[in-house]
Amino acid sequence: MLTVTDLSVSYGASAALAGVSFRIEPGKIVTLIGANGAGKTTTLRTLSGLLRAQSGRIEFLGEDISRLPPHQIVARGLAQVPEGRMVFSNLTVAENLALGAYRQTDPGRIARKRDSVFAMFPRLRERLAQPAGTLSGGEQQMLAIGRTLMSEPRLLLLDEPSLGLAPKLISTIFEKIVELNRDHGLTILLVEQNARLALEISHTAYVLETGRVVLQGPSRELRDHPQLKAAYLGG
Repeated sequence: MLTVTDLSVSYGASAALAGVSFRIEPGKIVTLIGANGAGKTTTLRTLSGLLRAQSGRIEFLGEDISRLPPHQIVARGLAQVPEGRMVFSNLTVAENLALGAYRQTDPGRIARKRDSVFAMFPRLRERLAQPAGTLSGGEQQMLAIGRTLMSEPRLLLLDEPSLGLAPKLISTIFEKIVELNRDHGLTILLVEQNARLALEISHTAYVLETGRVVLQGPSRELRDHPQLKAAYLGG
């Protein structure tokens, strides 16, 4: 579904990515693991068109999207849930969800998609008229995911979905991520600081260090890799 080849991105004179390559097969959960500053968020922002790569190629569903603007990338089925949730605080839950479907013109289709979001996150239906900024952190994360699902993505990018959440809510969010993949066939690229949890739910993992891929393979194998255990899994 997605092939990234020799992707390089810089912030001024500082290289954030230096020749990153990876693949995502349809129907899989792939995770990017690494310390702060390793290049994980930069990778997602470049895939989404929010950053422009200096070199390299991003191929999505057989098309080179490396130079497309963000709205055209979303139109092709690649959408991101950003780090920190980034809901529109002054808008209601209903308005946030409507913005996620801004490309859709069929009211019936929008209503069906919204109902499927409510089936996954019933709490959002209860808070439809509530300003998004007054929701709890967990509810905002549900809204951020729901808003992105309204665009009907084929590949969902998730940036640090557990950030700032209580352990119980983290479990809930990750159960929903697994459900989206298992029951709805959604392909997912997950960036997550909680490496242990990310490796538990993903099929394939890539480890980034200072903008380079230093380890890759099936997640179940990397869970037992000595280098990964020492650096990210506490032993």
